[in-house]
Amino acid sequence: MATFKQYETVKGKFWKYRAYLGTDETTGKDKRIEKRGFKTKKEAQLSLSRLQLDYDKNGSVSNTKYTYNDMYLLWLEQYKNTVKESTLAKTQRTFKNHILPFFGQYRIDKIKPTYCQKAINLWHEKKLVKYKIMMNYTSKVFAYAISLNLLTDNPTKRITIPKVIEDVTEDVLKNFYTKEELKLFFDCIEKENIYRDLTLFRVLAFTGARKGEILSLTWQDINFKDNTIRINKALAQGLNNKLIIQTPKTKTSVRTISIDPKTTEILKEWRKKQKEFYFMQGLNTLSPKQLVFSNHNNELLQPHHTYTVLNKIITKYNLKRITTHGFRHTHCSLLFESGASIQEVQDRLGHSDVQTTMNIYTHVTEKAKEQTADKFAQYVSF
Repeated sequence: MATFKQYETVKGKFWKYRAYLGTDETTGKDKRIEKRGFKTKKEAQLSLSRLQLDYDKNGSVSNTKYTYNDMYLLWLEQYKNTVKESTLAKTQRTFKNHILPFFGQYRIDKIKPTYCQKAINLWHEKKLVKYKIMMNYTSKVFAYAISLNLLTDNPTKRITIPKVIEDVTEDVLKNFYTKEELKLFFDCIEKENIYRDLTLFRVLAFTGARKGEILSLTWQDINFKDNTIRINKALAQGLNNKLIIQTPKTKTSVRTISIDPKTTEILKEWRKKQKEFYFMQGLNTLSPKQLVFSNHNNELLQPHHTYTVLNKIITKYNLKRITTHGFRHTHCSLLFESGASIQEVQDRLGHSDVQTTMNIYTHVTEKAKEQTADKFAQYVSF
């Protein structure tokens, strides 16, 4: 049972096939394989015939005939049981968009260090931020082949990693609002008269929680009596771009955040408005798992919603441009300005590594920097 299909790349048109070879006697699982890179359909058919004969004779496919893509699929089977669904989805996108187009069609035992060097140099030249991570994933497939005794050498271990050239632009350094800029933002968003979005950005700015953590909140996570929000899950993108709710990024991400009285009142008001809005549409919001922020169908809100709203407000009112994540940086910076300790900020933001907190600390607001200069001048007093 096999299917043959022609596909096209920048290098031209090629043929590929997928085939069922039989049942693995050891595992009892079906053995399926995909190979590509054939110039003609006949070449693909001959390859499958040889592969089937080899499998029937030895019970396995000769290692010299594995392509990188073949090994990737084998590696993926064991990898997917070790990570969260969102991580698996990101990994698969990385392979699909960057790694497999470069390595997939080549026999894994024929890929040399020079070709791996060419790949990482290209990714670096394209200024792909995660080029090191991409090569690390590339290496994992070679390492897996070695663990199966199908290879003796990992070519990625003999390359030179291009140096990261820090592009510290003003936009990168200023991805947060000052106290005055934050107030101006909320003055503008109030004019839009969309209470859900006002509440959403209020919670983002006044808790410092991650966007995924906020978008997964249910009303039972909010304690109006104690003025706290319990962070214990996060919205993420799973396989096939499906939105899923999963455990947070790290163990330290599970935390209880105190909120100020005004934020509590805004949330209470939004809860009333939410009930009224969905009641008019015939939707029930009395479930204990009712989302705090949902779309018009009372389903999970798409992550890009915050970008859409933020871009609209910034453009319409000519505000300083920051990202949604910039509100987390804003909260962190203003916490430091208010006198909070590094440990307090680390706990509130759910950072597992104090270095993460320190990295944000170095990007405190201009006002804080000016205060430091004033303190120095007052101390030397001349």
